[in-house]
Amino acid sequence: MKQASALYRLLGDEARLRLLRVLRKERLNVTELTGILGLAQSGVSRHLGLLKDSGLVVEEKDAGYTYYRVPESVAEDTTGTVWAALEEQFESAAGEAAVRADEARLQEVLRLRKENFDTHRGADTRDARQLVPGRSWAAWSRALGMLLPPLRVADLGCGEGYLAIEAARWAAQVVAVDRSDVVLDRAKALASRRRVSNVMWKRGELEKLPIKDDSVDVALLSQALHHAASPARAVTEASRITVSGGRVLILDLREHREEWVRAKLGDRTLGFNDGELRRMLVDAGLQDVRVGVGARKAGDPFTVLIASGVKPGSLVSPEAKRTTRTR
Repeated sequence: MKQASALYRLLGDEARLRLLRVLRKERLNVTELTGILGLAQSGVSRHLGLLKDSGLVVEEKDAGYTYYRVPESVAEDTTGTVWAALEEQFESAAGEAAVRADEARLQEVLRLRKENFDTHRGADTRDARQLVPGRSWAAWSRALGMLLPPLRVADLGCGEGYLAIEAARWAAQVVAVDRSDVVLDRAKALASRRRVSNVMWKRGELEKLPIKDDSVDVALLSQALHHAASPARAVTEASRITVSGGRVLILDLREHREEWVRAKLGDRTLGFNDGELRRMLVDAGLQDVRVGVGARKAGDPFTVLIASGVKPGSLVSPEAKRTTRTR
């Protein structure tokens, strides 16, 4: 009776039940669990310690990482009856908003893990062959950036500056805009630590950019448009600041039903359909408009769309202009 009482007290906590639900599906580390549940890392670690002591989860070391999972033999041990009840409850609660949010974030973690080849190890032989030391999407993106001329780039809705700093590796200059002073301060600190000096940070709204007309070659809106009060106006502004022949490039979510992102992430729009993005680019006066899927994973409610359009005219790169002047 004492053992049963301790077990039931342990399970009388929503956070621990959420942990068990996701760990029943996938082996995860503390960082991944923190992102899925939206809890402090210290809290996640404490809950995992209690669940581990009870035998409800086990700890495994793999490639320098510590993972947690539900034991495969759990149905055969003394907690088997408890697990049967838990799984029945998990199944009945599958449609609840909190459960759907955890599931969506779990799928996003699995997508990122799969795309990160240098740390991902598949369960079967075919996936295991994908493990190539040193291979990563970050390295590929930086290599492709070396093929570009030194363009002037605007990162609109830059957040904490990760994309702006990556673009600074190959761009002549980057103008990074965000509405939050706090976020911009963090971005500037990151740029300073990485010794990046060709980024100009500006505070402003997507619908009224603090950038002159025809002043950048590429205007980027990466996962920013669904935060805009007026997405169509934001695209028009991106077109305004782009030179003739320049390009507006959008990465954003396809329309979805995950309402939890409004309160949790501040999203104003639950994604866009392909036709919407196309119309916004066309209405902004852009040509050669393209819309396609950038990333998609089975079971993940979020699909990333990539859309682009060219401002009428011909683009002459800064490098080409310098060459012309010296002839």
